[in-house]
Amino acid sequence: MLEKVNLEKILFLDIETVAQQPDFSELSDDFKRHWARKANFISKEEESPEDIYERAGIYAEFGKIVCISVGFIKTEFGKNTLRLKSFANDDESKLLTDFFELLNKHYNYRDALLCAHNGKEFDFPYIARRALVNGIKIPEILDLAGKKPWEVNHLDTLQLWKFGDYKNYTSLSLLTTIFNIPTPKDDIDGSMVNEVYWKDKDLNRIAVYCEKDVIALTQLFLRFRNESLIEPENIIIS
Repeated sequence: MLEKVNLEKILFLDIETVAQQPDFSELSDDFKRHWARKANFISKEEESPEDIYERAGIYAEFGKIVCISVGFIKTEFGKNTLRLKSFANDDESKLLTDFFELLNKHYNYRDALLCAHNGKEFDFPYIARRALVNGIKIPEILDLAGKKPWEVNHLDTLQLWKFGDYKNYTSLSLLTTIFNIPTPKDDIDGSMVNEVYWKDKDLNRIAVYCEKDVIALTQLFLRFRNESLIEPENIIIS
C-alpha cells in the first residue's frame, strides 16, 4: 500500500519541545502542585519533582514547542529531492501560526498526508494541544474531531514498523541503524534539548538537530517502500 502513496503529497515533520520554564522554582504555585502530582507517577523513589522537571517538555501540559522542522519531496526526471524548512521560535504562538500557515496553504486538501516517527502518540497531538493552549485554530489536517480512523491523514513510521504489535517502542535512531541509513553524528540528542534551549540558549543548534531527524524519517519511509535513499546533494535546507 505504501508504494501507492504519492510522495509529493507527504509533509515529513519532527518537533522539539522543552519545559515551559527554565527551572521548577519559576513555576506558579498551581503548576508546581500539578507537576508534583505528575512527578509521583513518573519519578523514581529518590527523585523529587524538582529533580525531574527537565522532563516536563515531554508533556504538552507542562512543555512548549520550540522547533518544528518539515521536509517535502519533489520528484523530477526520476530523482527525488528533499527540501527542508524549520520553524524555530521562542514565541510558541508565532511558531505555530507560521507552521499552520504552511499547512493551510499547501496541505489543506483531501489526500495530503503528514508523517512523523511516533507522530500519532506524540508530535500530532502535542501540536494540536499547544494550539488550543495558545488559542489558535487547528488546521483541518491536524483536527481529528469527528473523523473516522480512515479519514485521518497521518502516517507514523513507528506504527508502520510495528505491524500491529503495540508492545514495544522502537526509536528512529535504531531503525536507521537496522536499515543502514547514513546519519551524521549529532552533538546533541533528545535528552539534551531542554538544557541546550534554557542554559545555552542555542535555538539554531536545536533546529539543526531537528532537521537531521526529518532527513532520517524521510529516508526510513523510502526504505519502507524499498526505494533508493535521497542523495546528500539532493537535500536542500531553506
